[in-house]
Amino acid sequence: MQTYFESRFALSPNEGKQLDTQALRDNFLMEKLFEADAIHLTLTHYDRYIFGGVMPVKETVLLSNPENLKANYFLERRELGIINVGGKGTVVADGTSYEIDFKEALYLGKGTKEVSFSSADGNAPAKFYINSAPAHHTYPSKKVSKTEAEVVELGSAETANHRVINKLIVNSVLPTCQLQMGMTELKSGSVWNTMPAHTHDRRMEVYFYFEIPQGQSVCHFMGQPQETRHIWMQNEQAVISPNWSVHSGAGTSNYTFIWGMAGENLDYGDMDHCAITELR
Repeated sequence: MQTYFESRFALSPNEGKQLDTQALRDNFLMEKLFEADAIHLTLTHYDRYIFGGVMPVKETVLLSNPENLKANYFLERRELGIINVGGKGTVVADGTSYEIDFKEALYLGKGTKEVSFSSADGNAPAKFYINSAPAHHTYPSKKVSKTEAEVVELGSAETANHRVINKLIVNSVLPTCQLQMGMTELKSGSVWNTMPAHTHDRRMEVYFYFEIPQGQSVCHFMGQPQETRHIWMQNEQAVISPNWSVHSGAGTSNYTFIWGMAGENLDYGDMDHCAITELR
């Protein structure tokens, strides 16, 4: 088992708009999340958010405690959200076993000491996408299936953004300190996500794109509304969105993405909307 951990510093909007293509990718994009029997983690200094992937194939993979966290164990002062984007798998948290199927979620509260990941079938391994935020209180761990999610349907085929939003780990479903996660599925023929775009000054966000068909891509838009930039993304990659940045995208096909966010605000609807005609 191998753990890969990297840290990304926070940039201001003034710094962000000076970056070229490679520098944008180096600062905001995580290109590889899943590797057999390994954990890939990235810590961003925007709200000290951690995101990454675990793919157990032949082994049971333990959630290690990177030295950079300066903690006795990973969730000593953190909470964790998990969404499985692969085959059926199991998460064991302090002796309690949770079977997590495709597109199901699990929340683990602060103080959970031992967490392990395994797959039901190594030929069709689970792919656990994980997000973690600092936590001040212990809330109960809970599995959330798609049927337990709060579901919202938005957009239309006419504007190429007909989509279904599955709110999985949000305060209308279960209590958390600041972590929120959900999954947006675009309908066939629709390619735009999160449009009209918005920012939210009191929380940052990470997008993880998956179910992108082979040979297709997603163009992720970021930056201030009057100073946008873009990053071309491939299947199963993730991108950091600072609180000052829009977070939107358009694909060459429909796709699915997971949004995760943290900050001082748990009000999902608290957004500063940007008119499409005013984006630059």
